[in-house]
Amino acid sequence: MNKKENLAFGKTNYILMLTGIGVLIIGFFIMTLDKSDYGFGFLGITLGPIVVMVGFIIEFFAIFYKPKK
Repeated sequence: MNKKENLAFGKTNYILMLTGIGVLIIGFFIMTLDKSDYGFGFLGITLGPIVVMVGFIIEFFAIFYKPKK
């Protein structure tokens, strides 16, 4: 058994995880762009949280993705 088979995740998993983290950062950044009082505008309550949820879905998929052999 070589060392590569002992890793919990493959290259695809790590790429998906980094993509998910990037989407999460973008979502939180979008929420900070809202200029309404207390962040109650479209960016703060609608678009930002949707982007963050997509980031978490990508992370969930990245963790459970099993490459075909």
